[in-house]
Amino acid sequence: MACEGNGMSDERIGEALIKEVIEENLKDMPSEDVLPLTPTVQTDQEKKVVTQLGKMVRIIGDRLRDDKEFQDEIDNVARSSGSMWDRFKEVADEVFKDGITWERIAVLFYVAGELALRMVVDHLPQSVKEVLLWTVDFFKKHLLGWIREHGGWINSFSELAAASVQGMSSVSSHSYAIVLLFLTGMAIGSFITLRLTRQS
Repeated sequence: MACEGNGMSDERIGEALIKEVIEENLKDMPSEDVLPLTPTVQTDQEKKVVTQLGKMVRIIGDRLRDDKEFQDEIDNVARSSGSMWDRFKEVADEVFKDGITWERIAVLFYVAGELALRMVVDHLPQSVKEVLLWTVDFFKKHLLGWIREHGGWINSFSELAAASVQGMSSVSSHSYAIVLLFLTGMAIGSFITLRLTRQS
């Protein structure tokens, strides 16, 4: 069942998550360099989901920071002389060339955050809103239907938790088990909290 069935909106959660990832990437930039983004209306339940999903996207994104080829591709989008939208769309199409998965959605949102950061570093803070709009547009046109068909954002927790842990190859097997247990517990706890909040 998609989130819409329990009073939450998969569309609002997706938009808020994109905004959250972008803002997280810009948090260390001087405030005068960053234009404020339009707040997304959310319920308390949606805010909890966005916060948990944001943490998982950051973990997946941290893995990609060491991928030089991937980082170079983001740089190419940020510094290309052609249409940035066309380059962004090429990267998005590349991310999903083998199909849509929860992890690939997280990767796209990570790309949006990294691209926004590069825009601010290159003294183009007005472009951050464009990156947000492009990502939201791509999300609505190409991903939202898939998300709803796959049970909504609530169903993403277990797969994103697993994807978050898969990249931790340098972690010992004991630590791996602890991290997996923690992330699973976090996902289950979020689900229980949402259920309890919904009943009250």
